Amino acid sequence: MYQTISYQVEAAVAVITLNRPEVMNALSSLLRAEMLAAVLRAGAEARVLVITGAGRAFCSGQDLGDASGPLDLERVLNEEYVPVLKAITDCPIPTISAVQGAAAGAGANLALAADVVIACESASFIQAFTRIGLVPDAGGSYWLPRQIGLARAMGAVLFADKISARQAADWGMIYECVPDQEFSAHWQARALSLANGPTLAYRGVKTALRASFGNDLDQQLALEAQLQGACGATEDFREGVAAFLEKRAAKFRGA
Repeated sequence: MYQTISYQVEAAVAVITLNRPEVMNALSSLLRAEMLAAVLRAGAEARVLVITGAGRAFCSGQDLGDASGPLDLERVLNEEYVPVLKAITDCPIPTISAVQGAAAGAGANLALAADVVIACESASFIQAFTRIGLVPDAGGSYWLPRQIGLARAMGAVLFADKISARQAADWGMIYECVPDQEFSAHWQARALSLANGPTLAYRGVKTALRASFGNDLDQQLALEAQLQGACGATEDFREGVAAFLEKRAAKFRGA
């Protein structure tokens, strides 16, 4: 069904694997189209989505050879990248980027679009844009200052330095850096944990945290109350309370 990615769902965990290892999973037009379709599909049929890469890299960024002539970068970003990035950030289920190897340029920022980024120790993140005379795109200028502060974001982009996964975790760019030998088992366990959790509450978490950057305190408190009211009316809340009182694990059903 797909030519440039693989897609599978098991135990309510959808996994999208960028599958162009011969070019370090560079982002072609076809890959972006297939990824968009797969992300939307996952949001409708799974409880958590994982995005990862095949081979020795997560994603090397834009496939610079994917055009017969000069790239119209503004069109490509608006028509092909933006829909994918919005599908990931607006996905109704939790999203995880499982990063191995290099995540460079748009590939790094594709990873950062997920709710949670888990990387192995040998992974790295490179804002490689200035190396070819470009500015950060694919959401990089939005995510980086919010995650690591303006000073670090500016240096990372201007110098295009390779940032190790350990440094990225220490800076707050990603959530976890784990030993290579534990990486696959770790992100799979994390994904399964979310898949067994309260999906509707997770959706509210995503809404609340992302809205906080644009809200003042009164607006955020009102949003919290609204979301909490909706969650408090769910079967998941009733099950969570019952499990707490009965000293057992909750069995959430979600949406």
